[in-house]
Amino acid sequence: MDTLKHIAIIMDGNGRWASKRSLPHILGHQQGIKAVRSVVKACAIRGIKTLTLFAFSSENKNRSTEEVSLLFKLFLSVLKQEVKKLNKRNIRLKIIGDMPLFPAKIQQTALDAQALLAGNTGLTLVIAANYGGQWDIAQAAAKIAKAAIAGDIEANNINVESFPQYLSLANEPNVDLLIRTSGELRISNFLLWDIAYSEFYFTETLWPDFDESELIKAINNFNNRNRRFGARL
Repeated sequence: MDTLKHIAIIMDGNGRWASKRSLPHILGHQQGIKAVRSVVKACAIRGIKTLTLFAFSSENKNRSTEEVSLLFKLFLSVLKQEVKKLNKRNIRLKIIGDMPLFPAKIQQTALDAQALLAGNTGLTLVIAANYGGQWDIAQAAAKIAKAAIAGDIEANNINVESFPQYLSLANEPNVDLLIRTSGELRISNFLLWDIAYSEFYFTETLWPDFDESELIKAINNFNNRNRRFGARL
């Protein structure tokens, strides 16, 4: 049985959770924050090294202006509210994605929060915001091209071992388990390089209802997998 070091989650279903209750979608997102708190705490207690959460995809900005604006405000509010709790639990924070989309106030709050928590040694919480897997690979390729032009890397040294150090999840363990809630069976442009050999777990549970007990179900399912990484065992 492989040791579970890195869990990534596509948190899906906030809008459907609210619609089922005839509530505005923003209330589904607010309820989803409670699920985030529960899962972060559970991962920290269980010694998981890294938890990566897909909070806001690069395609989400195509939603209505009102919903995107409310999501920005909610993101800023959560960053301010949670940073002290994360620090108390020795949790490090890393935010990945194309951040210039966000208002300057959110960008600065994100930088401040990451700096405050940078020295913590427990769980690393990665928040993917305005993130897309294709964007990540493209920005890594751009970094490599610039390094090559500067003479810092040779073409012969660009390979599957060296490439990941230019990706957003550089220096993090490989993603062992990818969870998607809400019953959708797709990866939605999330961590395309990093999940090459991840185990997938799909659940019908909507994200606001995903709690510690649901996380344990996913972990138990992972622990019963026979991981081969392409080898014949």
